[in-house]
Amino acid sequence: MVNLSTYRTGSFQRGRSGWVVMLWWLVQAIAFPLTPHPCNGLRVALLRLFGARLGQGVVIRPTARITFPWRVAIGDHSWIGDHVVLYSLAPIHIGCHCVISQRSYLCTGSHDIASSQFDLQTAPITVGNGAWIAADCFIAAGVTIGANAVVGVRSTVLSSLPNQWICWGTPCRPHHPRIMQSQDAG
Repeated sequence: MVNLSTYRTGSFQRGRSGWVVMLWWLVQAIAFPLTPHPCNGLRVALLRLFGARLGQGVVIRPTARITFPWRVAIGDHSWIGDHVVLYSLAPIHIGCHCVISQRSYLCTGSHDIASSQFDLQTAPITVGNGAWIAADCFIAAGVTIGANAVVGVRSTVLSSLPNQWICWGTPCRPHHPRIMQSQDAG
């Protein structure tokens, strides 16, 4: 039987002191939702102040939620949509030119279902350059989304996905290659 009174986080550490975590949660709860969309630079600056590694041209919507910004890296020109959750108990690395669409949830934590103590388990998530995670997707701990892959709307991604494939479903599976058209300069 599960006995939550014996719950264990094992070796998990938040990565910052308790007062920094509380300060971040206050900043995120107050400053983020009050900043209009054009104030993206303020949100990026706040995330960087708390240790996030953000590239040039990153766009973070005001309703996005990031548990521990010091465990998040986002490459150049990537977009994080409204109500996206980056549950960063472990590192989350999002490449360049990625789109994480509204209401998607990247979750680096879970629990050991065989443990009566419901032990915490964490693993990183990596999103390759040029990937698009469409609206309302769930990405599980330990998953790598390949470069230029597309994850279809409302998919549940429980295992890694290959580069340049269009994938969807619950559980999410690759369906066909993503054919990219070149942009002519003329």
